[in-house]
Amino acid sequence: MTDPLVRKWDLRYEEADPVAARPCGVLEEYAHLLPARGRALDLACGLGGNAVFLARLGLDTTGWDLSPVATTKLGDHAKTQGLSVRAEARDVLSLPPEPDSFDVIVVSYFLERALAPALVRALRPEGRLFYQTWTREAVDDRGPRNPAFRLAPNELLALFGNLRVMVYREEGRIGDTARGLRNEACLVATRPPR
Repeated sequence: MTDPLVRKWDLRYEEADPVAARPCGVLEEYAHLLPARGRALDLACGLGGNAVFLARLGLDTTGWDLSPVATTKLGDHAKTQGLSVRAEARDVLSLPPEPDSFDVIVVSYFLERALAPALVRALRPEGRLFYQTWTREAVDDRGPRNPAFRLAPNELLALFGNLRVMVYREEGRIGDTARGLRNEACLVATRPPR
């Protein structure tokens, strides 16, 4: 019998086109903070917009997602683009990344608070974390309805407080809400050298 959560995500990705998958804003905007080479992980990658972006920049890239449909589509799409992306169906909660295994980890629109310590440990010294996801302080109805899948104010900073923050944005409902980064928080942080 198929896990209902896996089936839910498989159904979501069955008709989706990986060509339309885009990198998250924080990765695209702050790509200049990426290392020139190294191992990168697109965690909870979906169709792999982040993974394809990282591979195009020459990073040794892996994409993990719960959905085998998504990872198969990502692998096939990367191949047609002449890119090497290892796409793997993986439950990251039961099989988080190994310590000191990645120079870059990207997480977008996925929130599992209990995974934060494993992500920090998975970064190699001077490794970078690019993270972007939904916040509870929303100005419209984009994003998940369940508040458990949304960050409280400054929560992303708290989850990764032992990393050195290079970039942080969370604008909430302050000022002109028709402009700026709304409904989301983003972070770029690095693990200190040993």
